[in-house]
Amino acid sequence: MSDDPPAPGVPAGPVSTVAEAIAKMEAIDAALPPADGVACFNRMYLDVTRQVNAQILGNFYSDPAFMTELDVTFANLYFEAVDAAADPAQVPEAWRPLVERRGDARIEEIQFALAGMNAHINHDLPKAVIDTCLKLATAPEEGPHYADYQKVDKLLDAAEQAIRQAFEDPVEQAIDRHVALVATLTCNWTMNAARDVAWQNSLRLWELRHLPGVDTMFLDGLAGSVAVASCLLLVAV
Repeated sequence: MSDDPPAPGVPAGPVSTVAEAIAKMEAIDAALPPADGVACFNRMYLDVTRQVNAQILGNFYSDPAFMTELDVTFANLYFEAVDAAADPAQVPEAWRPLVERRGDARIEEIQFALAGMNAHINHDLPKAVIDTCLKLATAPEEGPHYADYQKVDKLLDAAEQAIRQAFEDPVEQAIDRHVALVATLTCNWTMNAARDVAWQNSLRLWELRHLPGVDTMFLDGLAGSVAVASCLLLVAV
């Protein structure tokens, strides 16, 4: 994997705190053209990460240490893909469709954002949960982990409408006011349903952790299916 930064001014490599994750996302946002596919997802992810950080600092979660580690671990899986973006062949499979098509002007910005969400939630999130549990010597179903995990869904319920409208032009926003209720419910269900599936995959992956090679096969299969889904999301319009 290349050690070169994804764009001038963006440091390569993992972060160790949520503040560092936010700073790196801000650097990516400043370095990339707004219509770049990675930038489209990054804007959405930055907004959500800022809100999660505010909740962590505000003692919203029962186990803030777990949620902090999960947030950092989760973000680093995204940064791994971004850091490799100069050489798409080195990008993790789940992220490859977005990176390869990031400059296609026929693809809408919201499509890029959804493809990034697909890769990050459906593939990265189960791995992040397991890596966090192993680092903190806990398990997914111990203590308040799942309850805290579900609290993020409530944040997404509140934030989704504003995030979606940020990608729309004024005409689309005018139309959106007439269909906001249905569209928001649909988008929220999709996002939160993906997180529900990700949690179930976390539990499956946890059970496979003592079977060397089998857990890797599970993740590889997941990456392949996620990549196919992103290809469908990124059909040029």
